[in-house]
Order: sequence, then structure tokens, then C-alpha cells
Amino acid sequence: DAGLAGAPDVVLTATLSKALGSQGGAVVASQAVIDHLIDTARSFIFDTGLAPSCVGAADAALSLITKDSGLSASARSNAGLLASYAGGLGLETSAPAAAVVPVVIGDPTAALAAQALCASAGVRVGCFRPPSVPDGRSRLRLTARADLDDDQLSIVRAALSAVRGGLG
Repeated sequence: DAGLAGAPDVVLTATLSKALGSQGGAVVASQAVIDHLIDTARSFIFDTGLAPSCVGAADAALSLITKDSGLSASARSNAGLLASYAGGLGLETSAPAAAVVPVVIGDPTAALAAQALCASAGVRVGCFRPPSVPDGRSRLRLTARADLDDDQLSIVRAALSAVRGGLG
């Protein structure tokens, strides 16, 4: 987007989870940077290669995204809807740059209770607490998908409403 693709001094890191539904990550950089990482990056040196099934899953997902550019736009649009639901209920969130929508709860115990409320409504969300986030900033992490339909979005809205009600 910024026109930096292929520049020799640009290093791109990417996750293979989230949008591609796999695991692991990738570094895209010049050969000199890649060689340096292979020789000196402690986390890389003591890591193992990805399982072939993970590479295949990421490759297949990338093929789907490449063939249908509307998938990314749909996921972003749905993330925007989730953020607007949360914000409209008075929950702290921010405009998502991608498919992940943070909903700040604050207290870690309250965040775990909010996660349980979502689960009981049929909505699976992540819950991040210190030390993963700063004290007082525990949060739920909603991840939008491109294929969420109106019924599923309504279920998420109801779950967020229950969370709001549970916070008092």
C-alpha cells in the first residue's frame, strides 16, 4: 500500500495465523537480511520448521484470498460492524485496521467473566490479561471473518450486550 514493496531496506513480517488460518510466520526481506536472521536470530535458530500441513494450509488460504479480493474487504467490513456494536454499547474499542477488534474490559477477572458470557452465547473470543497487556487494560479480542452472516452478527451483538450488562 505504501509503495515500498521490493525496497532493499524494507523488512516485512507476517503471521500465517489469523487471516490465513494456519500457524507460524514469515519474514520477507533482502537475501542479506534473511541470511543474517538465519545465522543470528536466537528464536529462529532454536525453532523448528513449519509442519507441511501448516504450509499447505497457508498456501491454500493465500490462493483463495488472491482469487477473491472481496474476502479481505468483507472481513474488514465485519470487523467494523463488531467495533460499532461494541462502541454503541459503551464498551471501549477502536476502529480496527484489520479483522481483529479489541474490546477493553479493564479488570482481568471481569475480562474472564466477559469471555465466559460470550462463550455461553455461542461466541468464542480471546481474552488477554497481564502480562500480555498492561495492567488495567485486559481485553477481549474478537476476530471477524469474511463469511459472517446477519444471524451470526446478531449473536455477537447479543453477546456484547450481555457483556455490557455484566459489567454493571
